[in-house]
Amino acid sequence: MSPTGDGIPFEKEEFSRRLALVKKEMERREMDTLLISEPSNIYYLTGYEACSYYVFQMLLVHRDLDEPVWIGRFMDAVSVRRMTHLSEKAIRHYTDEYVQSSDRDPVDFLVAQLREICPTLEAIGTETGSYYYTARAHTKLLSCLSNLRFVDAELLVNWVRIRKSPAELAIMREAGKISNAMITDAIEAAKPGMRECDLASVIYQRMIAGTPEYGGVLPSSPTYLLTGSRSGEPHAPWTDRLIGTNIPVNVETSGCRRRYHAPVSRTIFLGSPPEAYLRISNAVVEGIEAALAEVKPGVTCADIERTWQSTIARHGFHKEARLGYSIGIGFSPTWGERTASLRNSDLTVLEPGMAFHMMPGLWLGDNGVTITQSFIVTESGREDLTTIPRRLVIK
Repeated sequence: MSPTGDGIPFEKEEFSRRLALVKKEMERREMDTLLISEPSNIYYLTGYEACSYYVFQMLLVHRDLDEPVWIGRFMDAVSVRRMTHLSEKAIRHYTDEYVQSSDRDPVDFLVAQLREICPTLEAIGTETGSYYYTARAHTKLLSCLSNLRFVDAELLVNWVRIRKSPAELAIMREAGKISNAMITDAIEAAKPGMRECDLASVIYQRMIAGTPEYGGVLPSSPTYLLTGSRSGEPHAPWTDRLIGTNIPVNVETSGCRRRYHAPVSRTIFLGSPPEAYLRISNAVVEGIEAALAEVKPGVTCADIERTWQSTIARHGFHKEARLGYSIGIGFSPTWGERTASLRNSDLTVLEPGMAFHMMPGLWLGDNGVTITQSFIVTESGREDLTTIPRRLVIK
C-alpha cells in the first residue's frame, strides 16, 4: 500500500531516480539549467502538491546540483518542508511584496537565485507551452539573461514521467478504486426528476470520501455531467435543471489519489433507449473492446486508434477526435499528461508502465455515448484501472 496522505508520497530514492532521468535528458539537449513551472512536473520531482501555482513559482534543476531548488512565495515554504525531501538550502522563497505587485517582479528574484546558486549558466531550458509559464515571465527572463542560450524544454519532464514506477502504479490503482465507487454511486443515485447538480453532489461526495482504505482529493478537471439533448456536448458544466425521462446521462470524472488519476466515463440511460441510440452504444462498446484487445508493448498509439476506427466504421460511424491520451499526475486544468495520444498520427510505441485513458466517446449533435477505460500497459498486455462493466447502463 502506498504511503498515507499526510506524508511524503515516495521514498527519497524514487525522487533521486526521477531527477537522474531528467538530468540525462537535459544533457542530451545540451542544457545546464532547467526551469520547471508545470505543477505536475514539480510534483514528479519533489512531491510538492500545494495549490500555490496561482502565483509565480519555479523548480530549478541544474546538472551540477544534487537536488532541485524550489522558488516560490514565502508562506508556501512550510508546505514544501512538510511535503518534500528538499533541504533548507533548496527552498528559496520571496516576500509577499512580489505578489501581484506593480513595482516588483518575482522573475527578478528568480534571476538573482540563478546567479547565486547555479555553478554554470550557459543554456536554460524553459517549459514554453506550460499553462503556468507566461509570456511576460519569458520576456523578462530573456531581457535579464540576454547573454544566455534559451532552449525549448516543453514536455521534457512530461515524456520522462510517461513510464510509471511500481510505486506510482500502486497509487493509480487506488485512484481507480475511488473512480469505481464514484460511478457506482452515480448509477445508483441517478433518476428522473432530480437536479443535475444533485447528482453531481453525489459524485463529489464519494470523490472526497474515497473508500474506507483511503480518501480522495479534487481531481484536476471538473466532473462533466450532461443529460438529454446536451449529451452531445463533451465538456459543458452541469446545471440545476431537472433530469428527464427516456434520456441519456453522460458522466465523465476521475478519482484522484496523491494527484494521480484514473478517469472513467459511463452513460446511464434513464428509461427505454430507442433503437437508433442502441446502435450508437453498441458501436462504442464493440469499438472499445476491439481497441483494448490491441494493447500490448510494441504496438503504437496509431495501431490502436486504427482498430477503433475500422470497428466503428462497420456501424457507419467515425470519430474525428483522438481516442485517448496518457494519464498519471494531474493538476488543473487537465489530468492528461500532454504527451502520447491514441490517434492515427501518433507513432509512440507502448511500453510497460505507461497508462492511458481510452476515451471512445461519440458526441453526435444532441446525442452522445461515453464508455471509457483507463489502463496500464503491462509486460504482456494491459491492466484495467477501473472495473465497472463497459456497457450502456439502462435504468
